[in-house]
Amino acid sequence: MPFVQVGLQADSQAVRSLACKTVTSLLENLDNDHKVAASACLIKDFNIYPLLLDCLINGNEQVAAVATDAIKKLAGFPEGMEIIFPSDKGDDTDLEIIASQCSSLGRVRVLALVVKLFSVSRSAASTIYSLNLLQLLEAEIRNADDTLVTLSVLELIYELAEIEHGTEFLSKTSIFQLLSSMISHNSMESILRSRAMMISGRLLSKDIIYSFTDEPCVKAVISSIDGRLQSLEASDRDECETALESLGHMGSSIQGATLLLSGSSPAARHVINAAFERQGPTGHGKQLAALHALGNISGETRSENNIILNAEEEENLRRLIYETASRSSKLTPSGLFLSVLQQDSEIRLAGYRMLSGLVARPWCLMEICSKQEIINKVTDPSTETTKIGMEGRYNCCKAIHKSLTVSSRVSANPAFAGIAAKFQEAVGMGPYLVKRHVEAQPAVITADRF
Repeated sequence: MPFVQVGLQADSQAVRSLACKTVTSLLENLDNDHKVAASACLIKDFNIYPLLLDCLINGNEQVAAVATDAIKKLAGFPEGMEIIFPSDKGDDTDLEIIASQCSSLGRVRVLALVVKLFSVSRSAASTIYSLNLLQLLEAEIRNADDTLVTLSVLELIYELAEIEHGTEFLSKTSIFQLLSSMISHNSMESILRSRAMMISGRLLSKDIIYSFTDEPCVKAVISSIDGRLQSLEASDRDECETALESLGHMGSSIQGATLLLSGSSPAARHVINAAFERQGPTGHGKQLAALHALGNISGETRSENNIILNAEEEENLRRLIYETASRSSKLTPSGLFLSVLQQDSEIRLAGYRMLSGLVARPWCLMEICSKQEIINKVTDPSTETTKIGMEGRYNCCKAIHKSLTVSSRVSANPAFAGIAAKFQEAVGMGPYLVKRHVEAQPAVITADRF
């Protein structure tokens, strides 16, 4: 172990990197408590952990990465957690103190280490939360003097949101208030607002978050995005697309969809308006984001039992789509749906997702059945030529067929029998285009040989 100690203090970055990897190797394949205890004792006796922290803060990018890996491996054992988070808070390995004394790069690396340790286990996450280390990330967001540092910290919060137990602990912090404030801040840089919106959407896409978060906090975030969408100029395309995507992520959970469609002026109106606006090439991304968002809100990604919302929200969804249709040249929702399916492959794919969710509603099913062109588009296997397009069309076809089979209104009306049969045949053919009854043809006919 002395050679590792020397290696961690070497001037050569390559030697430091090798020493960090040696520590990681030492902590691998420890199959019994005796080996774990012996390894932890070596690391403690030779003062290895403070040296790893020094490599993390002062090493180059590669050294910092392997030092982080070694510390994360150490945190996988209770004995290692005791070394990383000793009971006597305030020593030279206290991450809070170290972060306060670092350069901006070193501070970001320490915060990244906190996130890595947070992901090790729920127990490690609980320790980090109890030591108020998550507040270090909040403090950096509040500071917001350095755009690059703030953006890096937002990326770390994004990582936290993706950790299984991350949402539970994040919901206990003031993160939603901070994100809402960033989104509403007109003088904030657009890239920071966009990232704050995306993180909000990711967090609120998970059903579990609503068990730990007060509804007013969630409504404040939605309201801030709503307000931002109202104030955006036509030139702010990227931020607008991000805002719509964020609402779509929220709408993938039933609680999020309910909040987006509640009230007299639901935030989902922005999604529905943008989904059916044709603004040429410049508006393509906006419409695409809105259609995917509407697919999520309408339940395409939710389980069968969670597609339909409460009566008030369902009525708002129906009303918003009919109002949008009445203001357009298409006049009816079926006209809007068809116009989407007549556009390019990306828009069509998003349209299939949207219809797959909406068709669970009887009014949408009737709109689809009223337009023969929609039926032909969705049931024709030659409509799409890419694998993802074929599968999107087929999933839409299955969703419509399922709604037809369970609808009492359809089963009681013989006029729908032909439509149901057409969808049943299309579902039976599968998603991929198969040429049937193709006979062999000669490459050169007899007359051409002379």
